[in-house]
Amino acid sequence: MNDPIVVDVVEETGMDSQNEPGAAPDAPKSSGLVQLILDVLETLLLSIVMFVVINGLSARVRVDGFSMNPTLQDGEYVLVNRLAYKFGAPQRGDIIVFHFPLDESQDLIKRVIGLPGDVIRVQNGMVLVNGEKLNEPYIAEAPLYAGEWLVPEGSLFVMGDNRNDSSDSHSWGPVTMERIIGKAILVYWPFNEWNMINHYEFVKASQ
Repeated sequence: MNDPIVVDVVEETGMDSQNEPGAAPDAPKSSGLVQLILDVLETLLLSIVMFVVINGLSARVRVDGFSMNPTLQDGEYVLVNRLAYKFGAPQRGDIIVFHFPLDESQDLIKRVIGLPGDVIRVQNGMVLVNGEKLNEPYIAEAPLYAGEWLVPEGSLFVMGDNRNDSSDSHSWGPVTMERIIGKAILVYWPFNEWNMINHYEFVKASQ
């Protein structure tokens, strides 16, 4: 008679591997705080990049005074397109922001009246460009002064829409192109006065 076969039975203990000696410990709870800090830093970096890009493409200026009435009002904030003249040239009727020729620390906002080579004449309450009278529905009132100016190359002749209460090219001369900051595109504050800025296209003046 053959001897009985003896089989060793190994039972599973049901022990969790985490309780076994040498098992990896739980990840520290501080890892969640580290991730939060990284997320905050990433958000701040993205905000800084966006701020730099936006300021490189645009500028925001406050209208001080009444020289552009009735088009723009004192205290309004205007968004300016810095790239407008990187890919194109200013046109008569554009409203631009530029560094004041007599004080570079000041920025002014005026309307372009004359381009390089234009002859500007103000007489009998009318503005003429190369002998052609401008139709100007946007001005506060007709100018009470008179004079004639030749716009030099690389410069613009600018005037405020409030002709009799504006310090502009008729009193201190043309604005050189390198002083131009950009083209005013909209009023964004006060919010209830939000609107796109009208840039009138003048009748073409013969050269």
